[in-house]
Amino acid sequence: MPEVNRLLPVVRPTAPVLLLCGYYGEHNLGDDALLQVLVSSLPQPQQLLITARDPAPVLALAPSAQAVNRRSLRLCLRAALRADVLVLGGGSLLQDSTSFSSLVYYLLLMTVARLGGAEVVLWGQGLGPLRRRISRLLVRTVLPFCKAASWRDQRSFDWARRWAPKLPMVLAADPVWQMPARPWLGGDAIVLSWRPTPLLDSAGWRCLTEALDRLSADLDAPVIWLAFHHHQDAPLLQHLSDQGLLPARLKARSSTLVPQSLEAVSDLVQRARLVLPMRLHALILARLANSPMAALSYDPKVEAAAAMATVPCIPLRLLPSVDDLLTLWRAEVDRPADPDQTEALRRQASAHSELLNRMAADLTANDGR
Repeated sequence: MPEVNRLLPVVRPTAPVLLLCGYYGEHNLGDDALLQVLVSSLPQPQQLLITARDPAPVLALAPSAQAVNRRSLRLCLRAALRADVLVLGGGSLLQDSTSFSSLVYYLLLMTVARLGGAEVVLWGQGLGPLRRRISRLLVRTVLPFCKAASWRDQRSFDWARRWAPKLPMVLAADPVWQMPARPWLGGDAIVLSWRPTPLLDSAGWRCLTEALDRLSADLDAPVIWLAFHHHQDAPLLQHLSDQGLLPARLKARSSTLVPQSLEAVSDLVQRARLVLPMRLHALILARLANSPMAALSYDPKVEAAAAMATVPCIPLRLLPSVDDLLTLWRAEVDRPADPDQTEALRRQASAHSELLNRMAADLTANDGR
């Protein structure tokens, strides 16, 4: 990919420059959803810089923005020095479970932005996991220098409160809950949003696929494997088949769908008899469509969101028997969510946008700096 932002102006523009930093342009629809909500919540006027691997989906959401190659640390640091505000936008960016270098990358951007005079805002974040002592020390050191933070789960909020007690912060449901709700229309398919995970060995996958095989046969329903993260999820169906972990009857009913937009995901889950998500934002989009659902959790953030939305949820580390899974899933088929509860979650999530509005007021009061 050609590097962008080679030449940066010496004189700052009148409108404040906002650098949005996240896991954008990596063909993960969950991050696309976060960016869509973030961009729609931003104050006007402003100039946007957005870190992205592939700029095309990012610029489709924010055509006037300028993309910065998120895999070029040099370009991202130059953008951080240019910015008036650095927003770490959604997800769990301050964690070391992906890699320690990922954590260092975000902390370095935050530090350089502050040294350049920018404000740093954590928006819609989860904090951790932080498995290394050095990781906890680094985050604890940098966190108090932020301007404000909004957290999407109680655990992250409590942890941040201990480490940075003077940091203005709010706790609210994940920002993606602010996207429009839809009525459930019903249909014929079972929709999955499953992902590869080290939490499932061959026995675990066989338990899931056997229960799914029996359920789809009972309902005479097609099974759509929704590749929410294109690169990670799309090969899963074929991989399980190659490993002998997919019953022949289920394989005949199954197909993989790689959606090209969030709208395509919403259209699909709106017409599902049952949605079985592992991915957090697939769960949220399905609940916004008030779809019947039962979740599978590979991460505490999924369990927290499921509990908030009263979605039945089974941690992958505690898988029950095939019969117990089947009993749970059958009970949720064709049982849509309560639209009033969905709307309450949407209202609660608006606290993330309100944080940005307060930030904008502060910028205006200080003449953009």
